[in-house]
Amino acid sequence: MLSRTADHLYWMSRYTERAENIARMLEVSYRMSLQTPGTQAGYWGAALGINGLEEAYRAQYGVITGPNVLRFMTLDLGNPSSILSCLRAARENCHAVRGTVTSEVWETINTTWLDARESVQNHLHGSVQGSELTKFFEWVKFRSHLSRGVTVGTMLQDEAFHFARLGTFLERADNTARLLDVKFDELAPQSSASAEYYEWSALLRSVSAFEIYRKVYRDAITPQRVAELLILREDMPRSLHACMKEVHHILTLIANSRSQETLRLAGALYSRLRYSRIEDISERGLHDMLTRFLNITSDLGNRIAQDFLLPMA
Repeated sequence: MLSRTADHLYWMSRYTERAENIARMLEVSYRMSLQTPGTQAGYWGAALGINGLEEAYRAQYGVITGPNVLRFMTLDLGNPSSILSCLRAARENCHAVRGTVTSEVWETINTTWLDARESVQNHLHGSVQGSELTKFFEWVKFRSHLSRGVTVGTMLQDEAFHFARLGTFLERADNTARLLDVKFDELAPQSSASAEYYEWSALLRSVSAFEIYRKVYRDAITPQRVAELLILREDMPRSLHACMKEVHHILTLIANSRSQETLRLAGALYSRLRYSRIEDISERGLHDMLTRFLNITSDLGNRIAQDFLLPMA
């Protein structure tokens, strides 16, 4: 497969997944800011910090406020990591490989971008508030689910399919680690047990894990169990373990003469997640573990670009 084709497929999926992840994170931040209005700046600052956007935001808006953060991270096409920018980038990458993906994949991703752009122009008028906000986030998540489902359900499982899936799982792993790192630091023990329960529940809901947590643990929500679920559970779809299992498996399928070190690095990270215990991670420090994980996945992304895609500038 041509490197350029692989690159477009990989980034098509990364941008689609990124749009969903941003929608999830913003929805939780919005709900938590309504629950505890006095700490709004902290929630919205964390939302920017998760995606490394605080500096870019402050250069444009200055003081952190909920409406401005929502506008910046949802609709601002000048922000390459806004939901609208991600949907546009996914569409552009898909358009470049229309002959490689199925017509259903192209129609789904193209329609998502056209509908999002029309909604902004005709209904949202550059801002999103109240019930329209939560409806928009749910719509973004649904369209991302639809895109993945159409990809799995209609594409031949060849190299093109594998590169699309690789982008999905690497982006998902990165987002889960960032969310955990920022939120665990932010959600210090609360004086109110009910407030603490609400915030940990919101974190779980942001990765569709609240019902899974109840099924697995059948007990009160505790930080250590939340970390275990989202880091080490192989059967939790958005856990670091589950994502790196898929990344390692896909890299074995597309391996070439240059990718041995990339495959080794992914395998070593997967093995650590597979055989680690949450008690050992807690003892060494969750922040240190997540920082190392993010550094390794960043290195993996660069190596994947060098081995298979168009080298990153």
